[in-house]
Parts: sequence; structure tokens; C-alpha cells
Amino acid sequence: MVWTGLRNRVRGLIAVFRSRSAPVVPPEPAPPAPHPWEKSYPEGLSWHLDIAAKPLDALFDEAVTTWPERPCLEFLGRRYTYAEVGNLVARAAKGLQELGVTKGVHVGLFLPNSAYYVICYYAVLKAGGTVVNFNPLYAEPEIARQIRDSGARFMITMNLNTLYPKVARRLRDTPLEKIIVCSMGGALNFPKRALFTLFKRREVASIPNDPAHVRFTRLIHNDGIPAAVAIDPARDIAVLQYTGGTTGTPKGAMLTHANLYANAIQTRLWVTGLEPGHERIVAILPLFHVFGMTGVMNVGLSCGAELLLLPRFKVAETLALIDREKPTVLLGVPTIYSAINEHREREKYDLSSLKYCISGGAPLPLAIKTRFEEITGCTLVEGYGLTEAGPVCTINPLHGSARANAAGLPLPGTVVEITALDDPERVLPIGEVGEICIRGPQVMAGYWNQEAETRNVLRDGRLHTGDVGYIDEDGYVYIIDRIKDLIISGGFNVYPRMVEEAIYQHPAVAEVAVCGVPDRHRGEVVKAFVRLHDGLTLTAGELRAFLKDRLAPFEIPRRVKFVEDIPKTMVGKPLRRALVASVAESQAADNGAEPLNDASVHETPAHQAPEHGTPTREEQTS
Repeated sequence: MVWTGLRNRVRGLIAVFRSRSAPVVPPEPAPPAPHPWEKSYPEGLSWHLDIAAKPLDALFDEAVTTWPERPCLEFLGRRYTYAEVGNLVARAAKGLQELGVTKGVHVGLFLPNSAYYVICYYAVLKAGGTVVNFNPLYAEPEIARQIRDSGARFMITMNLNTLYPKVARRLRDTPLEKIIVCSMGGALNFPKRALFTLFKRREVASIPNDPAHVRFTRLIHNDGIPAAVAIDPARDIAVLQYTGGTTGTPKGAMLTHANLYANAIQTRLWVTGLEPGHERIVAILPLFHVFGMTGVMNVGLSCGAELLLLPRFKVAETLALIDREKPTVLLGVPTIYSAINEHREREKYDLSSLKYCISGGAPLPLAIKTRFEEITGCTLVEGYGLTEAGPVCTINPLHGSARANAAGLPLPGTVVEITALDDPERVLPIGEVGEICIRGPQVMAGYWNQEAETRNVLRDGRLHTGDVGYIDEDGYVYIIDRIKDLIISGGFNVYPRMVEEAIYQHPAVAEVAVCGVPDRHRGEVVKAFVRLHDGLTLTAGELRAFLKDRLAPFEIPRRVKFVEDIPKTMVGKPLRRALVASVAESQAADNGAEPLNDASVHETPAHQAPEHGTPTREEQTS
């Protein structure tokens, strides 16, 4: 008994000692609250995504291995299989290395949509270089500026008089060392090649035979075994993509291999109905633009799709291609869909093969979306992105839950936050309007040689987009406008996109762009540039009456100008700076005589859509 009692007391003391000395284990932290958009995700797709960081060209190599005999590219009647393109990529990469392209060397692509673009893009990456995209529409001063800024030592272009001479003259005054010249005739099949040589001879540039020039046929004359290059996907720059410059001097966004690889995978997974190895994509978006580069080329080739390449957008040619080739996917900008809607002979083309259509690059007016869906029976959804994010950030679901006027849901692994316009560090709650900010694996490393600009847009891990918007309770993102496009009229904020959406509801309106113009009393007033459908009429007074129940009084345009065309960027965004500049020039020409106050504003007679060069005129209303 004594021993038993003593033993129990000792055990009790030990238990007390252990309880005092044992470390306190904190409770398991609560799992993070789900993002509001997760509940709206398509069935079977998770927002939580762990993408391996790989070199971007590995994405193409995997497709070549998986679908070697599958058609990869179609260009003006000539088809290439994945194996053929893979062989040309390897040989071009070896040729570039022999010319001196090593890791990090910048190589410019001054090419339209063609097989050459796809081959040279992946060849530069495989050689270890960095692609620098140049817009083929650039004027010579723009080309020179970008060569100097990027330090591009090599340029790949075509032997066309519209392209080659612009580059050749830059050998004298830029870091450019060599030009690789691709033959337009070499990209065509035999009948078209013969006809091109016979009838298009004046379009072909004469190429000197000197060390500064290398023909593509010579570039690929090798064994096709390039030296392996050790790429750090998270750090090494795959593409130096210059922004469109709509808000200032273009800057080179440094997009790493990991950025672009991730964005291709994110976007491909979002389109849940894609059938790998079976899709055919209309490649009408320029591949040198980030939307076409990622959305069409990188995403398309990652799933074994065939790219149907068109060097430029002509609505009749595009409709004929859809009718003939039966593509399943079309990516475009609003102006492409609008042109299809308005084409007079549209009904003679069969567009029923289209399964998925996605619009980006500029806001998609609801009227254009609705009409296109009526015509084709295909769902058209809107997405949102920007160069600095590779570019795709949000897309509407393609299966039944797309929302009108919404830019969609954040892609897997992408976080969208709204910060206060007056305090960029303060994140706003659901439903409040502020600046859209992006986090995700697709966000760029920064701007090339622009440290101050980089610090301005990349803060605390967020990419500050300069776009104003909000997120609703279901996680859908809505873009209201660019911060810099905001109009302040009499102390009220006016967002051009909201005004444009209201004007688009009028059946006579084909296109509209809105900007702010100076006003003596209000600081700024709203001005609308309107293009009407052919044969329809509208006056400024009629338009204002139509908008009375759709907009606040300070949002209704006090000035309306009917025009034949609205200047746009290459991806269809209205060039509001050009519109504002045209107003300023008009005022200067009139020595300030253009009426800027309500007392002198007037209305002119009914305006009919201009035909065959009919002059335009401006209408102003009080």
C-alpha cells in the first residue's frame, strides 16, 4: 500500500513536470479564405495551380514529340507538319548560334504572320536568345528607336519592299549587325510561288551579297543540332515585348520564359473543351503582338492545334478561310467581330465550325457580342490582359456563365485586387471601384532599362495596371476605363467606356469613341466621335434624347462628331490621344474659334453615314 501510494505520487509529480516543460503547440492556422471567383469556376477546373517553370521552347518541343505528323501551320495554301516545323526550328537555331546568337542576345523579328515568324520565334529561344518583336507597320524612326533601346544585334525580316529597306538603312546608325532575310516566294507552294515571282516582282527587294546579310536558306543549311543552352526560366528573358505606346513612349516589358510558359498553360486550361491534337485556330491576330503571340501561337501549339495563318485582316478573306478550312477557334479584337457582323455578303459563308471565340485587346461592346452570337451560334466571350502580364489575366467562362460587360474571372493562379485610387497600398472590398492590380506567375520581371517605371508599376508584388474597375461578389472583374482616360466634367468623374456602351445601344451606331475636350465652364466636357451604319441617319439631338434615360446629365456628350473612321491601335483600341489631338489642332486652326461654352453650342441638321468619301462634319448640342 505504501509503495503503491508513493508510486502514484511520483507519477503525478512527473506528469505535472512534463505539463510545465512541454512546448505549447499552437493550433493549426485556419486555411486562407477562398477567393470570390473560385466558386464561379468552370466545373472540374481548380484555381490552385502549380505550373513547373520551363523554357518556353519546351512547350513547342513537347508538341512536336506528341503530334509529329499533325498539321502545324497553314500559310497561303502551304501546310507544314509539327515534325517539319520542328526540324526547321532546330536548323534555324543552329544557324543563329553559328552567327553569334548566344544566351541573352537580342534578336528582332520584323515579320508579318507567316510560317517564318513561328519558325524564327522558337529558333531564337532554342538558340538561347531573346525575341524582340517589331511591328511591321512601324515607320523608320520607330524602328531605329526600338533597335537602339533594345540593343538588338540581329534582325529577321522578309525580302519585301515594304519591310526590308526600313531595316537595311538601320545598319548605319544602330547596334544592328546582321539582317537575316526570308524569301516570300519560299514560303509559298509551287503554283503560288511561280505566280508571285512572275507578277509581284516589283514588291521584292534586292538583297546585297555581303557579310551583313544572311539569307534564310543559308541560315538553315546545317545539321540541325544546336548546342544546348542552360536556361533559368524564372530569370532569363524570353521576349522583350514593347508596349503599344498608347499612353506614352513604348517600353520593353521583360517577359521571362516562366512568365510566358505559365500564361500559355493557364489560358489553355481555361478553355476546358479544347481537344488536344484536333483544334484549328484562325491566326489573324498579329503574332508580333502579345495577344496573338500567347493566345494564338503559344496556346495553340501547346495543344497540337493547326494555325491557319493570315498575314493581314481582310474581312472577306477571313470569312472565306473560315468557310473553306472549318476552324474551331477564333481569337480577335472587337473590330474584327464588328467587321464580320457588318459584311454585306456574310450569309454566303458557313461559319458553323466555330466552337470558341474570344475577344481581347479592347473592350467588347455588348451590341457587337450579341450580334455575332446571333449570326454564328457560337459563344463570344471577353477577356482582359496587358503586355506586362503576358498578357492574359481574366477570361469569361466559355460554357454558359459568361457575364455581359464583364472581363471574366481571374485565370488559375492569378489574383486580381482593387486598390484605392488615392492610396495604392489600400486594397478595397468587393464592389468598390479602384485600380486593378494583378499578381501571378505571368507578371513581367520589369521594364527594360526603366528602373523608375518598373518601381512605379510593380509594388509589393502587385502589377498596377492603370485600369479602373471592380470585382463583384462572384469574382467577376469589370473594367470601367483607363485612369488616364478619365474625364472630369464639372467635378464629376466620367468614364468613356460607360458612355460608349450606352451610345452603342443605338441601332444606327456602328462605332464610337469618347474623350474629354476642354471647356471654359466645366474644365472638360464629353465629346463623342461616331461612325454610323451605312445608309442610316442620326442627329446629335436625337442621340442626346436617346441617352437621356441611359446616362447622367454630365455623362451625355455635349459634342458629337460624325466621322468616316475612328483611329485605332493595331488591336482595335480607339486612339483617344489622337482624337484629343485632332480637337486641339482644329481649335488652333480656328484660333480658338471652336465654341467651348454652352451658350454657343448648336445642333446641325441630320447626318447620314458617309459614303464614297462624303465629307464629315461636326454636330454640337447644348
